[in-house]
Amino acid sequence: MTTDFSAWIGRTETSEDPLSVVQAQAAHATFDEPGPLIAAGDPLPLPWHWFYFLPRAPQAMLDADGHPQRGGFLPPIPYPRRMFAGARITVHRPLVVGTPAVRQSTIRNVVMKSGRSGALGFVTVAQRFSQGSELCLEEEQDIVYREPGDRVEAPIAAELPPPPAGTWVRTVQPDTRLLFRFSALTFNAHRIHYDRSYARDVEGYPGLVVHGPLTAALLLQLVRRSTPRPVRAFSFRGVAPLFDLGPVRLVGTLDGDTVALEAQGPDGAAALAASATLAAAG
Repeated sequence: MTTDFSAWIGRTETSEDPLSVVQAQAAHATFDEPGPLIAAGDPLPLPWHWFYFLPRAPQAMLDADGHPQRGGFLPPIPYPRRMFAGARITVHRPLVVGTPAVRQSTIRNVVMKSGRSGALGFVTVAQRFSQGSELCLEEEQDIVYREPGDRVEAPIAAELPPPPAGTWVRTVQPDTRLLFRFSALTFNAHRIHYDRSYARDVEGYPGLVVHGPLTAALLLQLVRRSTPRPVRAFSFRGVAPLFDLGPVRLVGTLDGDTVALEAQGPDGAAALAASATLAAAG
């Protein structure tokens, strides 16, 4: 089995998207956004660019897990479990809904490792999003591939202590409807998010898996609901999977221009850690 994918480093891909208002309005409904329905000419909320530039693999080209077959732009790492494990985003100016945009993607690195859970593959993809001649967003994404591992136990629910005074808090129950809608927004057929028997019996999870990007998007929504200051940079890192088996507590702590963010499972353990940098107050 090949473990040398260095030939993929530096590979590039360019794609275009009209940034249709239809997709933004679908996201607006999915996240129960307050206020008037988003319209053409409005800034696209962060990180809703994830709902555009979507791969559209033919049905016949999907693997058994629902992902597109390996190869093409991304290296054909053979490990079956795949995760969007983290990202770092810099905002130069917001993307505008209804204005065509270009995304330039480059594979920055491919690293193969061996960990406690078995063999791992890490792919870092750098992306630049532009409208006209202006650079709007820059992003680095971390995609992790790993071998099948032991079954994952369901978290044991606990009564969570109250957060410190001044902390932003929201509790969300990620049910099957939300997971289905988010999969639709991202054209993501990965079965761990909607096929309970597959998630349990094939991949060894105790329930449906909450998308890491969904959790990150909910944390950014918490920031938007808590302060009018725009986000200039955002990063997140997945720590542990979340499931549709219990509530998720979203927590934000503001310190100057930085918001420390965390998504906690029903047992209180951190599942996703994030940080947002805000525009200076004034």
